[in-house]
Order: sequence, then structure tokens, then C-alpha cells
Amino acid sequence: MSVPSQYAVNIKNTGAPRVRRRRLALFVVLLAGVLFFLFSPWEIPGISRANMGQLIKSKTLPVEEIYGLLHLVTGDHEQEHVLNKVDLDPTTPLAMDIYAAGDSTLDWHKEMVHVNEEYPIVVFSKTYCPYSKRAKQLLEGYDLQPPPKVIEVDLRDDGIMIKHLLSRITGHSTFPNILLRGESIGGSDHLQRLHAEKTLKKLLEKNGVSSRSNGPSQ
Repeated sequence: MSVPSQYAVNIKNTGAPRVRRRRLALFVVLLAGVLFFLFSPWEIPGISRANMGQLIKSKTLPVEEIYGLLHLVTGDHEQEHVLNKVDLDPTTPLAMDIYAAGDSTLDWHKEMVHVNEEYPIVVFSKTYCPYSKRAKQLLEGYDLQPPPKVIEVDLRDDGIMIKHLLSRITGHSTFPNILLRGESIGGSDHLQRLHAEKTLKKLLEKNGVSSRSNGPSQ
């Protein structure tokens, strides 16, 4: 007994809605996954969601030179002689292996995430500079976690080289030079302005720095 042609067409056409439903279900699952990643409170131990996103994004991009300098000055054993061992021109980009002090196995993408996680705020300061002192006192008033990493440039034998590197890389040539996740937010005056506008705490918290205080009173 043969199947009527019209009936055969109807059987064939029932597959299309099923395919569409499967595609819709897949889309909903993927959308739910993206929303969960962006808005849920979970974190992977040892790495924040902000750094996870940065790591994923940066895997296709070269690590900026500022992280070479930050690696050098925030290391457990600050190698102050590295930048003075060879004849370097700080007005031109330096190779990242110079900042690595000969460590050819260093994964710069992982190091960037590590620096941002451990030292989201780095203050390049001078011990005798009143503006540096003022900026450090203001940040201390916020009781930040992690606390700012302060680099007293005048106490390092590579201080002159660091000054030139910061001027070229960040576009800010005076002290203090305050970096937030590898980006300079300026010096003492800019920091004071953000505090006066009551936007400093929000900016810090947006970049993974918690504050236990609203800062010193005006």
C-alpha cells in the first residue's frame, strides 16, 4: 500500500519545527550561560571575574610594556640592578625579556593577571615629595584591600630609568604616578579631585579594590 503524496509531504515537514525548537533551546542555554557569567556572584579561587575576562581578552593581544615594569618593581625580590646592567634607551620601547631579568619561561599574560590581582593600585612615589605624601595619605584613608603597592623611586638605584620609562609609557612625568590596573590615573591633584567628587571609591571598587571607608573627611 503506497502512502499518499500529500501525507508524505506532511511527514517530511514535521522535521522543520523540531530543528527550529532545538536551535531555540540551544540559543536560550547559551544566553543563560553568558548572563550567569556576567551577573552571578561566583569567582574562581585566586582570580576574580574581572581578571578572568581580561585574561580571555588579552590572550589574543600582546601584553603592554607597563606590565614589564610592574613585574620588575612588584616582585618578591626587586631586581633594582636589571635596568642598569645594559645600555638602554628609555625613550624607546624595551623588549619584555629585559623586564623578565632573563626568565625566558615567564608567561606574560598570566603575569599581567597576577599583577592586577595582587597589586591593582601601584603608587610610584618619592619619599621627599609632598604631593606623593599627600596622595599616599589619601589612599590610606580609604583602608583599601588589597592595599596600594608603593614604589619609592628615589630609593632605587634604577630610579632615573624608571622615571623616564613612566613618562614615555604612561604620559605622566611627575610624582606621584598612580596606576590602577596598569593605567595611570594621574597624580595627587587628580586623586584629590576624584575624592572631592566622591567618585574615587566607586572607581576603585569597579577595578576590584574594596574600601572599608569613604576616605578622609573633606
